[in-house]
Amino acid sequence: NGDNPNEDEILKPVCFVFDFAPTRALRQLSEYGIGLSPNEPNPENAVKELVSFLPVLAYDGANMTQIDAGGILDIAMAGTSATLLARKWESALLVNVDNDTLRRILDNAEAMAAVERIEGWRSLGDNIIETIINKSEKVKELKNKAKDKDLSAKEKKELSDEEKEYKSKRKLVQEKLIKFATRIPAFMYLTDFRENTLQDVITKLEPDLFLAVTGLMVKDFHLLVRLKVFNTEQMNQAVFAFRRYEDASLRYTGIESHTGLAHYGLYDTVVARE
Repeated sequence: NGDNPNEDEILKPVCFVFDFAPTRALRQLSEYGIGLSPNEPNPENAVKELVSFLPVLAYDGANMTQIDAGGILDIAMAGTSATLLARKWESALLVNVDNDTLRRILDNAEAMAAVERIEGWRSLGDNIIETIINKSEKVKELKNKAKDKDLSAKEKKELSDEEKEYKSKRKLVQEKLIKFATRIPAFMYLTDFRENTLQDVITKLEPDLFLAVTGLMVKDFHLLVRLKVFNTEQMNQAVFAFRRYEDASLRYTGIESHTGLAHYGLYDTVVARE
């Protein structure tokens, strides 16, 4: 009750939502559940918490059965095509290029050295990060000034030019970081360890392979992750989708990817296969 927060009034004690496109509906449900728990590294736990309040029932022959979080994620991922999977690794959500993140890189000499080792970074020119920060701050100042009084024609042109330039440069930085991220599925495909988290595989088992495939050393990658350059929650989802897609593709041909596999390794967590 908006007028009295201490008063409860249930208008709909029971509500059923029917959907005849379950893959679409459960994909939305899984994305919503994961989105409600951005700090939860395990997507299965995030969805499990949601379905404890919003149960999902499926008609199985003559019975209605409740689907658990693992089943929901299975169905949600079932319609994932290779093209959609590739888009997950090309998503702008995988990387952060806001001013706060760029400042953290700029203030850390090791982080600056790391990003300069990313393929194509040097083609962006010198002081690319400083330029983005300075120009975006200048645009912010001009916009604040415009609130108090009208800008001159010269200032308006300067504002427009500066805004276009820093947005263009920020986009270029984002593209270079995403290009690096797209190398991770190649590393996952080549490595033979499936039950470990990707983080463990990188750090403990095959750091040399990671360097060969991505061009970045393990310690550099972890430093950038620690500085929030890469979004670990989104990366977990992308790894999760890739693992399931790879396993389903092999099973379709009659090959088990790894006999007796019990868990999928994500970026920094492990979830049960079933």
